[in-house]
Parts: sequence; structure tokens; C-alpha cells
Amino acid sequence: MYGIVIRGLQQGIHVTWTLGKVIFPITLLITILQYTPVLPWIIKQISPVMGLFGLSGEAAVPLVLGNSLNLYAGIAAIVSFDFSIKEVFILAIMLSFSHNLFIESTVASKVGVSPWFIGGIRVMLAMMAGIVINLFWDGGSEQAQYGFISSSPEVLNGWNEIALQGVQTAIVAVAQLALIVIPLMVIMQYLREKGWLTKFSNGLAPFTKLLGMEKNTSMTLVAGLTIGLAYGAGLMIQAVKEDGVSKRDMYLALIFLVSCHAVVEDTLIFIPLGIPVWPLLVVRLATAIVLTMVVSLFWKRTDPVRRKEITNENSYNSL
Repeated sequence: MYGIVIRGLQQGIHVTWTLGKVIFPITLLITILQYTPVLPWIIKQISPVMGLFGLSGEAAVPLVLGNSLNLYAGIAAIVSFDFSIKEVFILAIMLSFSHNLFIESTVASKVGVSPWFIGGIRVMLAMMAGIVINLFWDGGSEQAQYGFISSSPEVLNGWNEIALQGVQTAIVAVAQLALIVIPLMVIMQYLREKGWLTKFSNGLAPFTKLLGMEKNTSMTLVAGLTIGLAYGAGLMIQAVKEDGVSKRDMYLALIFLVSCHAVVEDTLIFIPLGIPVWPLLVVRLATAIVLTMVVSLFWKRTDPVRRKEITNENSYNSL
């Protein structure tokens, strides 16, 4: 047991260091940028296109903050304005698909998937969801009644306070990562060496097969669904190294997870905004399942064609 704990701690510290080198600088940069003219300038540029999603120009504020920072920043911005229920629901579904883009996309790329690919899918899903809801939902015109959430932005004076705030935020982000990843790595090491991981993967095999993936991707899916894309990336890195997860399955797993990672937590935090959260949960899960299945089927159909082209090319070269 002692050896298992030591090996788990070593893996946890290694993964924390790998992800921390990404999370710290990006968190520091984005935290500082929100106190500069950069984010207001970005907000001003995208405000005119908000009507495409049935949103007022002010909705650009929570969208920019939520995508550059996190869901909590987006929610804090939402309660600063008087939006209708429909607008809040559209913002919630868009931010559910695309939030914390810089950190989560970069961290997830540590498993070998392009951050542009991950970020592109998330932004595309967010935009499509906003357009569809705006077109097909006629209700929700009443003003949203926010619950116990309040917005109290911190006022900082001077670059020294801003830089200090950025460093503190980045340190807290890495500390939170360590508190989650290190114990998780110890637990996973124990489950792996005791054989429980294999049993768990076998139990989830029907679901992973439905999505077009092998059963050894099950723990990757569970980690992303429960603790999120950024924190779950630590387990994904281990899965690629030790469980033999193929590149194809990792792409499919990330396609699934960019649609509905941390699905319970990210849904529950919208409850105080006074919007129906069950549709939010159903839309994310349904989108993740359908999108992953479609990509998997398309991938399977194109693979034989590629293999045939490679075989013909090799035969030609041999001749």
C-alpha cells in the first residue's frame, strides 16, 4: 500500500507540474488583461453581432469574460445587467459549451490534440446553440430574477496591485489543480494496481462502444464528466501513457468532453440565475452523444479509403 501511495504521489506531482506550467502563465495574463483596455476593446468589437443570438449588446460582456476567464466570471457579469430569461438561458448554454477557452484548450492539448481543434469545436457549438435557441424559442421574455448571486467587482489601484492580483489568482489556480490531481492520481494508482480499473472499464464498455471508442477510454470520460476538462486532463495524460488509448479514441473522447465536461457542476451553478437547468443538461448531453457518434461513424468510413490509398501508393512505389 505504501508503494502504491508513493507511486501515485509521484505521478500526481509530475502531472501537476506539467499542467501548472500552462495554467499559471495563462491565468496570470488573462487576470491582468481584464484590468486593461484590451477586454473592453474586444467587447466593443463583438457587441454588434449579439443580435444574431437574440442578445443585447451588453451580453458581449459575460461572453467575453466567461470565455477568457471562467463560468463564474461570466455569471458575475450576467447579474450585473437586466437580461430576460431567454437571454440568460442563451448565455448559459453558450457559456456551457465555451468557457475558460485558453486554459482548457491548451491543457487538453497536452494529450496531443490541437488546441485550435478543441477551441474551434467549442466556439462552433456555442454559436450554433445560441442561434437555434433564438430561432425556435418564442418564450422567456420576462425579466430574469437572480437569486442569491451578487456581483461586487474588486477595484484595484495601480499596476502593482493588478500584478499582485494576477500572481495570487494564478497561484490559487495551480494550488486547486494540485489538490484535485494529486489525490486523484493516488486513487487511480490504487485502482489500477488492484485491478478495479479494469472492472470499471468493462462495466462502461457498452457506453464507450456506443460512442465508437474502446473501453480503455472510460476513465478519461468519467474524469472529464465529473471534474472538468482542465483538471481531467491530468487523468487523460496518464490514460494515454499507461492505458494505451489510441489517438483516434482520444480525439473522440475530447469531442465528447468539450460538449459536456463537468456537466453536473456546470449545470448546477446556473440555478441561482432563475432559468430552467434541465433543458441545459439535456442539450449538452444530447449534443455530446450525437456529435461523437457522427464523427466516429464518419471516421470509420474514411479509414478504409485511406488505408486503400496508402496500400496502392506502397504498391506503386514497390513497382
